Amino acid sequence: MKVAAVIILCVILLGAVIMVAKTQTQSPEDTYLRIHIRANSNDAVDQSVKYKVKESIVEYMSPKLEGVADKKQAMEILGDNIAAMTKVADGVLSKNGYGYTSRVSIRKEEFPVRTYGDLTLESGVYDALIIELGSGKGDNWWCVVFPPLCFVGEESENFEYKSWFKDVFNR
Repeated sequence: MKVAAVIILCVILLGAVIMVAKTQTQSPEDTYLRIHIRANSNDAVDQSVKYKVKESIVEYMSPKLEGVADKKQAMEILGDNIAAMTKVADGVLSKNGYGYTSRVSIRKEEFPVRTYGDLTLESGVYDALIIELGSGKGDNWWCVVFPPLCFVGEESENFEYKSWFKDVFNR
C-alpha cells in the first residue's frame, strides 16, 4: 500500500514538473525578435551603405535596449523609435550621397534557419524589425534584437544566451 502511494505521488510530481516545464518554454518565434536590413540592390555601393546603416542603427538603439527584460518591452521600445530609426537610416543614406530613403517597420516575417555562433534559430515566422533601403531588393543583413545578440555594447561582448529549460535538462 505504501509503495503504491509513493509511486502515485511520484507520478503526480513528475506530471507537475512536466506541466511547469511546458509552460516555462516558448517557441523560438515567441522568444526572439529579429532584425532584417535589406539593401537597395546587390551593387557593391548599395551593399556597403547597408552596413553603414546597420552600424548607425545599432549604435543608436543599443543604449535604448540596454537592460530590456523581455521581447514585449523590446518591441515597445522599437515601436516608439521607428521615426527616429528612419531618420538615422535616411541620414546615413543622405550623407553618403544616395538618392533613396528607408522604410522602417515591425512585422512578422518568414526567416530561414540561421546560426549565430552556438545558437541556431529554426526557420519560421518571427516578429522582426525590418529596414528597407530604397527598393529593398538587394541582399540583406540579419540578426537578433532580443535577446540582444546584435544590440549589445562593447562591455557585453561575452553575451551568453541562457535557457532555463536547457539548464534543467542539463542537470
